[in-house]
Amino acid sequence: MNPFRALRSQRSAASFSHVLIALIALVAAAPLAVNAQTDGQQQFAELGSCPLESGQQITGCRLGYRTWGKLNTEGTNAVLVPTWFTGTSAQLGESVITNKFADPAKYFVILVDTLGDGVSSSPSNSKTQPRMSFPAFTIRDMVQTEYRLATETLHLKHLHAVMGISMGGMQTFEWMVDYPDFMDMAIPIVGSTRLTSYDLVLWHAQEDAIRATPAWQQGSYEKTPAMPQVAILHEMNLSTPARFNAMNKMESFAAHYADYGLSGAKDFDANDRIYQLEAMIRQDVAHGGNLDEAAHKVHAKVLVIASEQDHMVNPAPAMEFAKLLGAKTVLLTSDCGHIAVGCEAAKVSAAVTAFLEQK
Repeated sequence: MNPFRALRSQRSAASFSHVLIALIALVAAAPLAVNAQTDGQQQFAELGSCPLESGQQITGCRLGYRTWGKLNTEGTNAVLVPTWFTGTSAQLGESVITNKFADPAKYFVILVDTLGDGVSSSPSNSKTQPRMSFPAFTIRDMVQTEYRLATETLHLKHLHAVMGISMGGMQTFEWMVDYPDFMDMAIPIVGSTRLTSYDLVLWHAQEDAIRATPAWQQGSYEKTPAMPQVAILHEMNLSTPARFNAMNKMESFAAHYADYGLSGAKDFDANDRIYQLEAMIRQDVAHGGNLDEAAHKVHAKVLVIASEQDHMVNPAPAMEFAKLLGAKTVLLTSDCGHIAVGCEAAKVSAAVTAFLEQK
């Protein structure tokens, strides 16, 4: 495969899905035992109205999810995994089925479609609050709906662990602060407690690029526009300059660069993208307060995994919070940046597997 196209398939301008489907094979070393009749089916939790931090509410609120394995008699083996930015539970499920994940022979694995992913309640699928009339939500709102899924729909009293990658890692940090006694373990992977100024430049620039696209039409488009500028910004920050240069040779770059205008970032709804971007931009597990106070709320055992050269989600806030918690950390050091989770999958897998299995 052409090295530029290989990176493009990792990048997935519309979402992290192509790269993270590979990255998510992290947790267990045992082969999967899948029950074709029950495991992996798309399901929905009908939550009615979902109150939001803003004081508004989502009407007809529903959350998509998929499960693998069975809850044990004691109800102590559930592992909840929220999706990454622009990802879906189906994409997580592909990895669960074809690779390795939290072994469903041991764990009841719950893969959750977060708000705004086009499966759960989103601007793109809401009948009562369509498009840009959809109310703004936060990472905290995402987590609250996931808690309702766990308690009201699945009737769980406790989780063994919450883990997630990227925006899923942001949700994991939020989970451990907002519901400190609901899980034994938390594993945020290349996530953040709140964004740095560099992160904010990137995420605001992507949102501005969407809004500046004439075909966006203030969110009233018939079909999501390509938005090549969004795709370019995304790819530039997904790995590092060194890795980008290694995978994109000058001799063929011009022809492939032109392809952005065709493929762009149109595989994920533009309005949904804006809403998830804004949720990340507002991320703050201290909720306007002190991070030290937020850290004191955490009761779970925590493993923080960060990438030293991450240009997409700066690792500093996660590592600083880990220090406040006295948490175990794993620092990825390759030049793969945000996708170091995949480049160093063996290292991540070993760390996560050992952490999940500790008593």
